[in-house]
Amino acid sequence: MEGMDHSGMNMGTESAEPSSNASLTASPSASPSGQTVKTEVLTGKEFNLTAEASNQEIAPGKTLPVWTFNNSVPGPQIRVKQGDTVKINLKNELSVPVTIHWHGVPVPNAMDGIPGVTQNAVQPGQTFTYEFKANVPGTYWYHSHQDSVNQLDRGLYGSFIVEGNDDEKVDRDYTLMLDEWISSGETMDMSGGMSGMDMTDGEDMSGMDMSSMDHNGMDMGNDASSSSDSSMGTMSMGDDMSMYDLFSINGKSGSLVDQLPVKEGDKVRIRLINAGYMSHQIHLHGHEFKIISTDGQPINNPGIIKDNVINIAPGERYDIEFTANNPGQWLIEDHSDNKAASGMKAMIVYEGAAAGSDKSNATEKLAAVDLTQYGQAGKTTFTLDQKYDVEYTMNLNTEMQNGNMVYTINDKTFPNTDPLNVKKGDTVKVKLVNNSKSDDHPMHLHGHFFQVLSKNGKPLEGSPVFKDTINVKPGEEYVVAFKADNPGNWMFHCHDLHHASAGMVTELKYTDYKTDFVADPNAGNMPE
Repeated sequence: MEGMDHSGMNMGTESAEPSSNASLTASPSASPSGQTVKTEVLTGKEFNLTAEASNQEIAPGKTLPVWTFNNSVPGPQIRVKQGDTVKINLKNELSVPVTIHWHGVPVPNAMDGIPGVTQNAVQPGQTFTYEFKANVPGTYWYHSHQDSVNQLDRGLYGSFIVEGNDDEKVDRDYTLMLDEWISSGETMDMSGGMSGMDMTDGEDMSGMDMSSMDHNGMDMGNDASSSSDSSMGTMSMGDDMSMYDLFSINGKSGSLVDQLPVKEGDKVRIRLINAGYMSHQIHLHGHEFKIISTDGQPINNPGIIKDNVINIAPGERYDIEFTANNPGQWLIEDHSDNKAASGMKAMIVYEGAAAGSDKSNATEKLAAVDLTQYGQAGKTTFTLDQKYDVEYTMNLNTEMQNGNMVYTINDKTFPNTDPLNVKKGDTVKVKLVNNSKSDDHPMHLHGHFFQVLSKNGKPLEGSPVFKDTINVKPGEEYVVAFKADNPGNWMFHCHDLHHASAGMVTELKYTDYKTDFVADPNAGNMPE
């Protein structure tokens, strides 16, 4: 742990292993109420998370109402060791039900945190304990899966790291959680419209005044308080994401983003997690680097990258590694011509470096790393031409139904989508086809990793790629395969949660699995 920063905050040179639920704090910042907002790294085997409302300064002078785990966005980083049996006690102090989903972690089905599918949503004032064995090392994250399009938007997420027994040692280990915000304090509602928020505690879903809004550019202005006292209906947004005008790293934007200190010669690992609803083109300045894993799963013999961006879609994770061999101050940033991207920058600062800043050219065209040709061929689990027990095609599309924009799988919306039925031990091949004209669909499978076999009909040429979330762009087709080795009822959905809440969800169902879970009709379960 020495000299390591586990949350994107400078942890100094803490050398002692923290005990269970110990908190390492760094660069505390004052909240509007005068409280100190602390970023925690929790280690051990048992953890306490409290869902509660708060306010957080996201950008200089821009404080927003947020929903938090342990009073910060993101919530504390939970770090466990491979093989640990982990227990997390969730207490809900919000005025609405919540759950926690362990994104990418192959937990037992009953611990997956899906309201109405694996558990009832945890009611205000109630508690729920998640317990599972952390068998697969990697970079994961946790978030509410109750009315998740709204609850993630408000900040209910954090990182979850499983340290592997054979992990390569690094000198610095940083985690950057990427997100987007609406600076006026609204959230999208489930139809892609917008709901206002009471600016005092972030829980009132009352409306807002639309009179100052430019319906084309979606310009909300900068007065965050203007939305709190008036009313409106919702406005159909389609997939217009320009409402999100504030991009953040670890809940901070612009000059509030913490620096990443390094020493010359350090081996540095940066864990990138996209907790938002937009893809981000991440560029590391001044250094060669390599992608050592995606969605927590290792890349075989990764090659050196320079002046390429990594396209990170909602729900995805990429771990990169570099040697600090170019003293100075260097940016890692969202390389985009989106005005809001200027807030998604962190400065890598060498000890003893002269003050100054790396000047970026965010509009310079840089190619994205092609994961289908990256790394070296190696041990693979599945092939395109082997026989599979189950084959399934998911045609993903966007259409208007009854005046609303919906997102379909094989022309149906959840809960009317046809489930993918399997039995334990089945080998399963899935073809994902994006027929939408302009919408990306980052598809996330719960409880399993799949191997990516081909893109647009071409087999992968580089490292075998295992993921739990894959971004399918308009016109693209991927074939993936997995073994049905984790019995249960599992969600398979788009992680642009606006799309999930408007229909793009199906289930992977084990027909030989029987659950003892009984849904409570009064729990207000909202699994999307």
